[in-house]
Order: sequence, then C-alpha cells, then structure tokens
Amino acid sequence: MEYHNKVLMLMVCTVFFCSIMPTFSKQNTFTTIAPNQFIQYNDSLVSAAGTFEAGFFNFGDSQRQYFGIWYKSILPRTIVWVANRNTPVQNSTGLLKLNDQGTLVILDGSKGAIWSSNSSRKMVKPVVLLLLDSGNLVVKDAKSSSENEDLLWESFDYPGNTFLAGMKLKSNLVTGPYRYLTSWRSSVDPAEGECSYRIDTHGFPQLVNAKGARFLYRGGSWNGFLFTGFPWNRMRRVLNLSAVFTDKEFSYQYETLNSSTITRLVLDPYGNSQRLIWSDGSQIWAAIVSRPADQCDNYVLCGINSNCNINDFPICECLKGFMPKFQPKWDSSNWSDGCVRKTHLNCLHGDGFFKYTSMKLPDTSSSWFDKTLSLEECKTVCLKNCSCTAYANLDIRYGGSGCLLWFDNILDMRRHPNQGQDIYIRLASSEFDQLKNKRNLKRVGTLAGVIAFIIGLVVIILVILASKKKLGCIKMLFHKKETEDGELATIFDFSTITNATNHFSNRNKLGEGGFGPVYKGIMVDGQEIAVKRLSKTSGQGTEEFKNEVKLMATLQHRNLVKLLGCSIQHDEKLLIYEFMPNRSLDYFIFDTTRSKLLNWTKRLEIIDGIARGLLYLHQDSTLRILHRDLKTSNILLDSDMIPKISDFGLARSFMGDQAEANTNRVMGTYGYMPPEYAVHGSFSIKSDVFSFGVVVLEIISGRKNRGFCDPLHHLNLLGHAWRLWIEDRPLELMDEVLSDAAVCSEIIRVIHVALLCVQQKPENRPNMSSVVFMLKGGTLLPKPSKPGFYAGRDFTSSTKSSSKEGSINEASISLLEAR
Repeated sequence: MEYHNKVLMLMVCTVFFCSIMPTFSKQNTFTTIAPNQFIQYNDSLVSAAGTFEAGFFNFGDSQRQYFGIWYKSILPRTIVWVANRNTPVQNSTGLLKLNDQGTLVILDGSKGAIWSSNSSRKMVKPVVLLLLDSGNLVVKDAKSSSENEDLLWESFDYPGNTFLAGMKLKSNLVTGPYRYLTSWRSSVDPAEGECSYRIDTHGFPQLVNAKGARFLYRGGSWNGFLFTGFPWNRMRRVLNLSAVFTDKEFSYQYETLNSSTITRLVLDPYGNSQRLIWSDGSQIWAAIVSRPADQCDNYVLCGINSNCNINDFPICECLKGFMPKFQPKWDSSNWSDGCVRKTHLNCLHGDGFFKYTSMKLPDTSSSWFDKTLSLEECKTVCLKNCSCTAYANLDIRYGGSGCLLWFDNILDMRRHPNQGQDIYIRLASSEFDQLKNKRNLKRVGTLAGVIAFIIGLVVIILVILASKKKLGCIKMLFHKKETEDGELATIFDFSTITNATNHFSNRNKLGEGGFGPVYKGIMVDGQEIAVKRLSKTSGQGTEEFKNEVKLMATLQHRNLVKLLGCSIQHDEKLLIYEFMPNRSLDYFIFDTTRSKLLNWTKRLEIIDGIARGLLYLHQDSTLRILHRDLKTSNILLDSDMIPKISDFGLARSFMGDQAEANTNRVMGTYGYMPPEYAVHGSFSIKSDVFSFGVVVLEIISGRKNRGFCDPLHHLNLLGHAWRLWIEDRPLELMDEVLSDAAVCSEIIRVIHVALLCVQQKPENRPNMSSVVFMLKGGTLLPKPSKPGFYAGRDFTSSTKSSSKEGSINEASISLLEAR
C-alpha cells in the first residue's frame, strides 16, 4: 500500500509540474487586425519580422486563459506581456476584438467583456492593431506609414514584469509614478504581485526594487550616464541607456547596441531583477546582471550613516566621524542600528567635508537638487544649511555639473564594484582636523618611527614568549611569521576544558572525525561548548589545527560555526566552538525516524543557508576561502535548525584574483570530491560547488552518495539522479517523507540546481552567487550536463567510512599522488 501511495504521489507531482508550463495552440495567423475583427483561442498575431507573437495561452489550466505576447522563435515560450493578467478568461471561448472606437476588448463567452484598453489620445479612423518587432502591441492610424507614430494605444504604456528595449519607465514628478514594472504573483500566475521596479520620485529620482512601499534594492540616482548602482562595465558593452529629465517628468529607457541582441529585464515575484540575454549557441537566457547581487545590495544592510564594501571584512563600516550606535551589536555583525556622530555638527565653527570616491550614492528620497549649480557652489549651499550632511555632482558628464544635497542621515551607500561617483560627507571641524592630522602623520612618517614600531613589536613577542603562561595558540600562530588580520582566538587553559568536558568523558563524546573526537562541554558560567580534540596520532593535525584557528578567527557569518578559542598544552591541541544542540545534518537526513522532522520547507532553508555560507567564503569574506571538505556531517544545526558550516582544517585561502591551485596531497572525503581534485589534485571554488551539489542531492533524497547503489544500473547517487533527470522522472529521487504535491515544482528546481553544481567540467558549474539566485527561482536555468563520477558503480564504494551514521564528523582522507 505504501508503495502504491508513493507512485500515486509521484504521478500527481509529475502532472503538477507539467501543468505549470504555458500551453499554446494556433490556427489562424494575422499580421494586422482591423475593426470588428477578432483573435480567438487558436489564432495568433505575428510581428512583421516574426520576432514576437501574440495570442491566448494558459499554464495547463484551460479554465484560465490569458492574452499575451511572447518571442516567436524562442523555446520554451517566454511571456513578456499579459493583457488580462488579473482577469483570466474562464474557458477557451475568449476573444480579443478591436471595436469601431479603436478600443481593444477581451470577451469571455460566459461573462462578456472582462478587459479593455483605454486611451486619452484623440480618436482617428481608420485604425489597425499591429504587433511591432519591439514587442509593443499598438492601435494606430491605419494610414500612417510610420510604425511608432500616430499611436492611439500601446502595450508599452502598461508594462507587466518585463522591461523591453524601447519601452519607457516614466514617473511624474508632480503626481507620482505612473509607468513601472510589477511582479507576477508566481511563475504560473501573472496577476499583479506585491513587488515593483520603478522610478521613485521623492527627492531626486532614483531607480528602486520595492515590495509595497518598502525598498528592497536601489539602482541609485541617474548621473548622466547611468544609475549610480549599475554595473557600468557590463552594461555599456550591450546597452545604450538614456533618460529624459524635465520639470514634470523623468523617463528612462534602453536600446541594444547590436540589433541582433535579444535582451530583457525581468522582475520576479520576490522583487529580484535580472538582465537576461538570449544565447543562440546554448539556447538559454544568460543572466549578465542580477540585483541584488550581493549582501551590500540589500537596502540599508549596514544601517544609517554607514558604508558597505563587499571586499572588506566586516563589510559594514561607519562613515568617518561616526561610531556604532550599539557597539556590542555591531561587533556581532548586527548592523541594523547603524552609526551616530562622534561629535555634533556646529555650523558656526567651520565644518568640513570628507571625500568618498567610487561610491553608489546614498538614498535620494530626502535630497534636494539644482541642475544649474557648480560643485563649489553646491558645497557653499550645503554649509549654509545645518541639516545638510553631504553633497555631490548631479551629472558627472563633461567634468561634472549640478548639485545634489542630502539632509540628516545617510542611507544605503556602498562602495561601487566598478565605477561609482564622488560624494562629500560633512564632518564636525574637530573630526575633520583629526583626519587631516592622521593623513599628515602618514605622509611625514620617518624611519625612526618605523624602527620604533618594529622594536616595540619584538619586545611584545619576547614578553609573550618569556611568559610562564603557555599560550600555545599565539606561539603557534607567530611561528614562521604566519599571522592573520583580525582578533586572535581566545586562549583557554587546558584544565578549564578538561573540567568542562568531565575529563573528556565518553558520556560527553559527540562523535569522531578524521582528526579526532569531539566532546560537549559546559563552562563554569553555564555556557555550552563543543571541543575538538585533535588525535595525537594524526600526522596532519598540527597544520590543519593552525589553518583552522587562523581562518576561523576572522570569519563571521550566521551560517558558519563560530570558533570560541583554542588551547595547546601538554601536547594537546584543542579547538573550542559554539555548541550546536541539534548536532549535524547527517544525523537527521540519513535516519528514517529523524528525517521526518525535516519537511521540505526546512530542508530548503538549510540548503539556502549552506549556499549563503559558501557565498560568504568565496566572495564576501576578506580572503577568498575554499572549504575543501564540505559534506553533510560538516553542516551543524543550531537550536533553530539554522545550518552552520564547520571544520575548516582543510580550508585554503586564495589571494587577489587567484582562482585555482594544484596539490600533490589530495585531502577531503570520497563521495564529495569533484573529479578534477580527486584525480589530478586541481581545486578551485568550483570544487566546493561540486560538494554543495552532492549535499543538496543527499538532502533531497535522504541517501548518501557513497552508500547508495542503484541495483539496476549500478549507479551512485549522482548517476541515479542524472538518469532520473534525463528520463523525466526527477521526483522519484525525493525522500519518501516529502509527499506534498504543492512543492513538486520547487523540488524539481532544486534538483536542477544541484545537477548544475555536480557537472563533470568545473567551468560548467555555476558560482555560488548564481546558485543563491537560482535557488530563489529568479532565473531560467540552463540545461545540466553529465555529472562527475557518473559511469557505473561509485568508484569508492569499497572504501568504508570510519564513522558511524549520524556522527559529528565523517572521516576525511588524504592521498599521496605521484605527479
């Protein structure tokens, strides 16, 4: 009975997934529609060059028909506009008709007119309905020889979730916004959603992604070339951006530099936007820009009066002359309260300005602007107003012109990734003098000062080395001059840890990994800790210990386990972490009873958390860090089941633009290693991506990659998942406890992402920023290719794990390979 129920559920899910794809049917093809002619369910209207097509379609439900526009030659069908998005036709008897008054009407056979166009433009006769090759559906004067003139009505005036070349986003500076993108409610419901992509008209106009009235992301203000938050290097190679700014209106549009380029911007149901370009070669929509692209793109992530720099650690810093409002919260990476001035401004005592370069300008909602003032005049105006906190050029073309002023708090400013603009932040005279003095000291620094610093540093080191306290961690970190920026880990006395773990009692033992056992401990103040005791017989222990202390001391992220300290005494090497009460991920997903505690929503949250932790390591941390041993047993769960990546003993850091490296000493865990690393010792950030893909497939299936063997084809989990995918049976992979048909499409999408991550060639795998975006459902996914280690039985299936299922840390291995 259980088997039949599962088969039935898979059939339901498969039907559900198939039903979400738009279905189309056509019989008659038109190029124009005259008054009193109509388009019915089986007909279509095609643009002159065959670029776009319009007609009725549905998402698998014949009782919900929509009239829309899509690319004629691109598959799968890509909808760019829907007329009756909020009022679908309830059957297949719908008609689109052009009446004598030049009005488009959609008729439902049972209800009459359910949608109609409207226009305030003067009526002309005769009129005709055309679909232009820009994707614009227009009602125009039939006698006019120009496609874009004498328009009575056009669909570009009523955009949906897609921004096409030639379309204009307009905002009325008097009455507010009136032409902007609105999201669909979901991927199968084009009804107007909560999110918008629009020009905000409060203060100086700026481009924003918003959910209701709440900003999610700002594209920034227009500076003559583009919006200050745009990635200039990517956009200028593809698009020509333009804006018209008058006293009454601000409008923005783009055109492609190459007429053969097919591109669109799409706003998804969550408020994320993507710039997509169609690739004829690979037959996919490739994303060249996604927003938000990183943590700093999240609106006011760092709170007020701060600056976000994705290349710094931590990424948030207070502006010059400001300090955290609540220092303890700021130190724990909770930046929501922002920063406050150290010294209050005093207009009568000559405030100064600190220049920031290459910035995305702050929120202009409360700004003031004047197109005629010079930058120097702008500074003078700002100084005369005690509430003015910053100024910048309005337009950066031709050496700069115009004046833009900010008042009170500075919101949502960040270091621009590749372009940016200058802005001048107001400081109290005393703060400004201190900054000038610091700069002068740097300029006039003498050799004596350098020598004094070196002597002082040597004295400090000698004092530490001479101390009777055995501060093993510090001595080890200074060995061979290997130091790390940021705070060093707290040094614990060995006896303190011994007492906390009840002398490393077996009752306190949580599990055992490749480098030794892990124990639970309770400090005298009641704090719970986890203690990794490196095995004395491990030849790898010291290097991995040093590596983990150095790296973990500088990493702070909600999806990384926090290192509390370390200890080296009596030939013992200990690492002390925050305690994770729910142990490791493998403790749940590979157990038939405990796996029932993880429904799909929770599993998806865990997958997303792991992805964000890896994104931080690869992109947002001070150094580019490769974990190199990501697996389910190294994903720990806190009291709220939030995942935290642990065990950085094998991690490596990359400097600058370094992207990959090789090693003769292959270390990691079989089943999670990518082929290029296991065979050739080559590793990169794509190595972690491969491991992530394996973990995701294990989370979905509830099966271990190494422990699973398909009895029919002798495939490991990756091979089994791939075979199910190419045979259109992906849902057979999912854990039997995941039986909710409502999430089938979501599960299929995550399987798709996982298969992209485990592809054989590292260059085909996405980076983690793309993975995070794809998991949100914000993009069309490319087709995956065959995964690594696909053919036949898992090549490591005969190698046994040294740990039991559910342990705190599955055993890692090392191979010495001749090169």
